[in-house]
Amino acid sequence: MDKQKILSEYKKQEDKILLAQVLDKIEFSKQREKLEYTDFLDMYQVALVKSFMKKNEFENYVLYGGFENAERNVLIIYPEKYNMKMVEKNYSKIIKVIRISLEEEEKGKYTHRNYLGGIVKLGMKREKVGDIIVSDDGADILVKEETAETLRQELGTLTRFENAKIEIVELQELKEQEIKVEELNIIVPSLRLDNFVSDLARTSRSKAVQIIDSERVFINGQNETKASKQVKVGDVITIRGKGRFVVKEFGGNTRSGRTVVKIEKYV
Repeated sequence: MDKQKILSEYKKQEDKILLAQVLDKIEFSKQREKLEYTDFLDMYQVALVKSFMKKNEFENYVLYGGFENAERNVLIIYPEKYNMKMVEKNYSKIIKVIRISLEEEEKGKYTHRNYLGGIVKLGMKREKVGDIIVSDDGADILVKEETAETLRQELGTLTRFENAKIEIVELQELKEQEIKVEELNIIVPSLRLDNFVSDLARTSRSKAVQIIDSERVFINGQNETKASKQVKVGDVITIRGKGRFVVKEFGGNTRSGRTVVKIEKYV
């Protein structure tokens, strides 16, 4: 395998580093005939890896984040002798769940940002942590198995969680995600992506283009850098740092010819 040749078309250094690691894990999996896996990948990295695997016709892999439709996923590479059932049996060895159960007076007090902020404050690398499923009672935090115990202990040192019950539970005990949505209407001059980003991120059109150019926007899980991309009903638009939005319906047009769009925002 000519690693340099395979990676030569990728311009960004961070992309090359990630994909070089992926190639190494493919080689290790073949040589050792065992599972190899990465840290948690964000949406941009997931899209990059999917494209890379397809281009190089490599099929013995799965992206898994602990539950269906997770935003952050671990890339698991498996040897030829494995089938999917064998791979799935290893999920609970790779990913654990840290459960924070709040006391009665604390329930409903914290958001995703509070939990993530606490983790960052502790100095835990973001790639070691997957999705955070928040409920009024607390949160389930998906983590790599090797960091679970350390993070469990350190979370208890934070003032906000000093009275909470913090434990490690198995993946099959993961709480079902509570999907809460807020309905809103936006009015766009056309169905171009930059118009949607401008309205949804509450910023100017020029700033929206910058957000798109900086690879912070995804449509249906795929990174999109084309500002003129036409948005369709059913598209899920994710703007990193701003949220996830579902395009539900195109309503009528205003007198000036603008389109009224019904949106559901995940909250």
